[in-house]
Amino acid sequence: MSSWPRAESPITAAILAARWVRSAAVDDEVGRHWLANPDPRGRSAKAGHPSSLYSGAAGIVLFFLELAAATGHQAYLDDARAGARHLARTWRDQADLTLYHGLTGAVFAMAETGWATGDEEFSDAARAAADQIVRSVRPMGDGIGWTGDPAQRGDGGIVLGLLHAAGILGMPVYEEVAVEAGERIATLAVPGHRFGGDSCPDLPEDAVTPGFLSGTAGTAFLLARLYGVTGGERFLTAARRGADFVRTVSEVTGDCALVPHHVPQGRRLHYLGFCSGSAGVARMFYELHRVTGDRGDLDWVERMAHGIVGGGVPDRHTPGYWNVACQCCGTAGLLEFFIGLWAATGREQYLNFARSLAGNLIDRATDHDDTGFRWYQAYRRLRPGEVTADTGYMVGAAGIASALLHLDAAGRPGEPRRLILLPDNPFPAIPIPAAVLRDGSA
Repeated sequence: MSSWPRAESPITAAILAARWVRSAAVDDEVGRHWLANPDPRGRSAKAGHPSSLYSGAAGIVLFFLELAAATGHQAYLDDARAGARHLARTWRDQADLTLYHGLTGAVFAMAETGWATGDEEFSDAARAAADQIVRSVRPMGDGIGWTGDPAQRGDGGIVLGLLHAAGILGMPVYEEVAVEAGERIATLAVPGHRFGGDSCPDLPEDAVTPGFLSGTAGTAFLLARLYGVTGGERFLTAARRGADFVRTVSEVTGDCALVPHHVPQGRRLHYLGFCSGSAGVARMFYELHRVTGDRGDLDWVERMAHGIVGGGVPDRHTPGYWNVACQCCGTAGLLEFFIGLWAATGREQYLNFARSLAGNLIDRATDHDDTGFRWYQAYRRLRPGEVTADTGYMVGAAGIASALLHLDAAGRPGEPRRLILLPDNPFPAIPIPAAVLRDGSA
C-alpha cells in the first residue's frame, strides 16, 4: 500500500493514469505512439508490438476515446486522433495480422476512432487495412485462414475483428470472409488445442489449454458468435463441443467452478483472469447464453464468478491470481467481467464486488514522481521477481484505467454512454441492466 492520498473515484484514477500515459508520448512525422514505460525506475514487460492492441498504440487510442467520452474533454480526443493517425500511416508495416498483436487490432482502433470523431481519414484507413487482411487469406486444409491457429490469438481473433469491421465500416464482404474462415474452424476437433512445446515453451509438449486467449473456450466463443451471426447449426454444434470439454475438465464445488490452466498436468492450477482463467472462460458461456437463451449457460457464467469470489480475491493471492493488475491476467480483467455480469443480470452483488476490485486497483496505483498513476506488477507468473509497469491496454495503465471508466459508467444509470468493448467481450456495451431500463430510472 502507498502512503500518498488516494483518488476519490474511478474516473479520477483514470485521469491520473492518463497523465502518466501522456508522459510516454512520442510525436513524429507519422503521428503519435507511446513508450511502453517512460519511468526510469521501472521496466517494461515488453509484451508486444508498439502499435498493437495488446500493449501499444492501438490500445492506448481506445483508452483516450473512452476518457474523452467520460469527461467531455477535447484534449483526450486529440490524443486519440494523434495515435490513430500514427496507425493510419504505419499499418502497412505490420506483418502480424492478428487481433491482439497485429493488424486486426489496428483496424479495430481506427474504426472506433472514425466512429467517435466522424473523421473519414480513420475509417478509410481501417477499410484499407481490413482489405489487406482479406487479401491475405489463403487456402488451408478444407477452407481458408491466415495463421492456422483457431484460437483468439490467431485466426479466431482475426475473424472476430472482421465481423466487427463489417458492421462499423459497412463492408459485408468482411463478414463473408470471416464466416468462410469460421467454417474451417468449425470442422476442427474441439478441444484441439495443444499449446506446449515450440508454441508455448513454458508448457509440456502435450498440454491442452481450455482457457480463452489461447485455448478451447476462446474458440468456442468464436463459434457461438458465428452461430449468432448466421444461424448455422454447425457453428453451434462445434461451440457446444468446446463448452462440454470445459465443463468436463473444470473443478466444481457447490455453485463454484474453476477451470484448469492446462491438462493433464495443470489440473490444480486455476487462473482467474481473462487470458487463461475464469473471467475469460465465462465469456464463452455468456456468449452461448446470449445467442441461444439457454439458462444452463448463464448458470456456468455465475459458477465461474462464484469461484473467483470464493478464492478470496482481491486480498488473497493464489498461484492463479498473483501480483498482477492488468486486463490480461489480473485484477482489471476481473473488474471487466463483474461489471459485464452486473449489466447482464442486474444482480447488485456483482457490482459491489466490482467496486471492491476497483478499490484494490486504486490503492495499488503508484505516483511516486507526481507524473500520474501506473501499476507495478509481476506480469509473468513464472518470473515473480520481474516487476514492471506498462502504459498499454492489456498489460498496463491504459487498460486498467479503461476498466475503471467502465465502472464509472455503471454507476451513472442516468447518463448512459457506450463503452468500447473488444470484439471478444459479449457483455452489454451500455452497462445498464434491463431491469433498470424497465423501471424508468435511466
